Amino acid sequence: MAQPCVLLKHGEIAIKGRNRGTFERMLLGNLERAVAEVDPGAAVERRAGVSVLIGTVALDELVRRASEVIGFNLVQPALRVSKDPEDAASSAVRLLRERYPDAATRPRRFGVKPRRRDKNFRLTALELAAHIGQRVRDELGWTVDLDQPEVEITAEIDWREIFLSVDRLRGQGGLPVGASGRALVLLSGGYDSPVAAYRMMRRGLRCDFVHFTGAPFTGPSSTYKAYALMRSLDRFQGGSRLHVIPIGKAQRTLATSGAGQLQIVAQRRLIVRVGDALARRLGAQALVTGDSLGQVASQTLSNMATTEQATELPLLRPLLAWDKDEIMAEARRIGTYEVSELPDEDCCSLILPPSVATRTTDAQLSKVEERAGFDDMVEQVLSGVQLLDLGEQVRTGCAAPTG
Repeated sequence: MAQPCVLLKHGEIAIKGRNRGTFERMLLGNLERAVAEVDPGAAVERRAGVSVLIGTVALDELVRRASEVIGFNLVQPALRVSKDPEDAASSAVRLLRERYPDAATRPRRFGVKPRRRDKNFRLTALELAAHIGQRVRDELGWTVDLDQPEVEITAEIDWREIFLSVDRLRGQGGLPVGASGRALVLLSGGYDSPVAAYRMMRRGLRCDFVHFTGAPFTGPSSTYKAYALMRSLDRFQGGSRLHVIPIGKAQRTLATSGAGQLQIVAQRRLIVRVGDALARRLGAQALVTGDSLGQVASQTLSNMATTEQATELPLLRPLLAWDKDEIMAEARRIGTYEVSELPDEDCCSLILPPSVATRTTDAQLSKVEERAGFDDMVEQVLSGVQLLDLGEQVRTGCAAPTG
């Protein structure tokens, strides 16, 4: 009996060396956790370079969940059939009839793309493709077209079965989340930082999030957006946490300490310094920002270098060479664009000087910070952190690191 399943092709971990097994176990663990939310009875079987997902719920739901797990390059809804050419051929015809039930709109040109992982199978890959193709021609009357087929049947001969599919969906690619460690993302309500977080997840980082608000001088709208963005990004990793920190009073202190044109960079250094302290409490090994070189005045090379000196942790900028159009296109693709375009009160626009310095030095900022009592300010700001998890619980203080 043919069995519906999801065939998942491993991404770049397939070329890993002696650590490949560790990466694969982490990838399959992430898949099992993602699918368990909708199908606790689902099972994952491991093959060489591929995984097979078998569930008890609708196949479309399994495909959707599997498509969001970072680490798989290709997601194929498939039929698993016995290693018998006749069974494979009849199942292929049945799969096409179910996939295209309306005879009037059925495709007429098809091809068969075979792959034989089991080299001991009694037919070669081309012989199996010819056998399946002949059955489709005889029963459906379709024409073989290997150059421009309207539909391509994939037939993969594995060690215990044959997999048949007609849909090949793009996966997320990248490394399994958690394989590269943990990072803290400085999450604003804009387009850039959510995309930066996603790009770092694809490089194997598990991400916590921190959002800075202008409270008590701004409302909660930016926090709502940050929470919504975290929820959207959580489908790629699970177990996400958002730390919300009000810095409105600290921003005022910097302004009254004579920051002037240095105000924006001074605020950025404050955010990075607080993020550094929070990251260490959480066990994170790096900070992540959505900086794009030259996009705004605070993101000149000089200002970014001055900001980076406020932390001893690596400050990762995955979008450094991206332009705004590229960032927004990626935001649309990963599903954060609609939230990011909502209006809010951004803490960075709370206090804006008439002009922003584009060339700054650590020495210039240190003078402002000394007048403002920067070290005490950082501790005071950090004491006001609130933790929001996906259960919508709000707690004061920092959570202990997990997993």
